[in-house]
Amino acid sequence: MDELDFMRRAIALSRDSVATGGGPFGAVVVRDGVIVGEGANRVVPDGDPTAHAEVVAIRDACRRLGTHVLDGAVVYTSCEPCPMCLSAIWWARVKEIVYANDRAGAAAIGFDDHALYEEVARPLEARVLPLRRLAAEEAAEVFRAWEAKDDKVRY
Repeated sequence: MDELDFMRRAIALSRDSVATGGGPFGAVVVRDGVIVGEGANRVVPDGDPTAHAEVVAIRDACRRLGTHVLDGAVVYTSCEPCPMCLSAIWWARVKEIVYANDRAGAAAIGFDDHALYEEVARPLEARVLPLRRLAAEEAAEVFRAWEAKDDKVRY
């Protein structure tokens, strides 16, 4: 398989998602020329706002590979990732993202992430969704305990 085949698989997953009540998004995770994870948008069918195609594909790949790190992998996605998916891809240590539809096309059909991009760029005190800090010292104790662990797995 080549990269066009991988993208066509992501697009096929997006098409299947539309047919089964999901959003028009699909993604595959590829490592060493092999699809190791697949995902379609499952937000509405699963009642899970985090079940975007890229997140579902990352979860599938990590489960199959038995790891939380997908270094060396490429995500082929039917649409430019939203900020949440971009973050998940980043944390998975994927090396590249290849997409078909772009965010302008997604916005044109009702999937507009513009406000999210603006929100994360604002200082905390200027955010639309308020953030308040509470029990910081109690929570810091847990951070210190984690930092002191000899057997921690960094990510």
